[in-house]
Amino acid sequence: MSMARMTEIRETLLQAALSLAANKLRSALTTLGVAVGVFSIIAVMTALDAVERSVATGLSSLGANTFQIQKYPATVFGGGHGRDQYANRQDITWQQALLFRKFMGPKASGIGFVITRQASQARFANRATNPDVVLTGGDENFAKSNGFDITSGRNLNGNDIRHAADTAVLGSEVAASLFGQGQKPLNRQIKVEGKAYTVVGVFGKKGAAFGQSQDNLVLIPITRFLGHVNEKGSLSITVEARSRAEYAGTIDQAIGAMRLARGLTVREPNDFEIRTNESLVESFRQIQNTISVGAFIISFMALLTAGVGIMNIMLVSVTERTREIGIRMSIGAPRRTILRQFLLEALLLSIGGGMLGIATGAAAGNLVAVNFNLPVIFPWGWMAVALLVCSAIGISFGLFPAWKAAGLDPVEALRASK
Repeated sequence: MSMARMTEIRETLLQAALSLAANKLRSALTTLGVAVGVFSIIAVMTALDAVERSVATGLSSLGANTFQIQKYPATVFGGGHGRDQYANRQDITWQQALLFRKFMGPKASGIGFVITRQASQARFANRATNPDVVLTGGDENFAKSNGFDITSGRNLNGNDIRHAADTAVLGSEVAASLFGQGQKPLNRQIKVEGKAYTVVGVFGKKGAAFGQSQDNLVLIPITRFLGHVNEKGSLSITVEARSRAEYAGTIDQAIGAMRLARGLTVREPNDFEIRTNESLVESFRQIQNTISVGAFIISFMALLTAGVGIMNIMLVSVTERTREIGIRMSIGAPRRTILRQFLLEALLLSIGGGMLGIATGAAAGNLVAVNFNLPVIFPWGWMAVALLVCSAIGISFGLFPAWKAAGLDPVEALRASK
């Protein structure tokens, strides 16, 4: 590109910027219209991308060969009515879980039982956690089935389960809250919901999954949980297949064993759910697609409205600057320069709004992510798409006003402005 051409483009761009700066309020309002449309899609997609990464982390924590059997599906659609159809199912009881293990025999590498209670508070001496500790009843296979490592002390054992012992293994977050760095938690007595437990072990840090900390738990023997905390709760059973090749076969075996344990007849459907990595991903995809469609519709309408606003503002600008256009043409300004300037003004309005929408949308999406303990991300792909769409809107809706300005007759333009 020649130096003269570069100078011409630079001067045209400068002239376009100065023309927009001369009408600050009008330009700001038009830019804001574009920003609203871009904000909605960037904010939603940033939050969804953060959730998707958390889902991937959660799946890796479950293990490639692991699946769960539980009363409810991973997600329930349809509001209260949708959940009622599952609430009417019978709970998975301790007796059924033991029968299930018996029927499975050696078909699985490990079978763990778990039941949880949210929003508990743990205490030691004059220290207390926030009332958001997950009190968990589990068996000796809980740590292996759920990917936990013991960093000090020991895991629950068969004797703890058989005798419903008042022992507990702490998540790293609970241990840090109650004992800090100066005290050792082993063989200390803590209280959860007024009941005393002796600490026999501490889990290593595991991090967050699905936006929830996995380290904020107190594990006690499941028999102790059912006998002293909640004897009517529904258990979740975690099954680990021996290998990936046996995964599908183990699921089929587990379905049959669970049906026998539940006493279902041949004609009765399953009244329990198999939660696999694939089913969890599919549930998330359904939610993601629904939210994405809604966000796209809102963004499309907002950007369409903003595009019409850009065209309207540029047409008004052409009318107001008719004399300026006539003077520039009369002293030799080519029509392509006039067209390029007005097209650049529309493009600057659109891209400026897009950049504002991207910045505020990414900030809002990450604010939601941080509040739910999700990773902070920057959706570079969506940002690039947003800028391309804004450029297309600026060119599409600015082309007609620019063409109209470039098509003015210099003599008529000078005469009309008198």
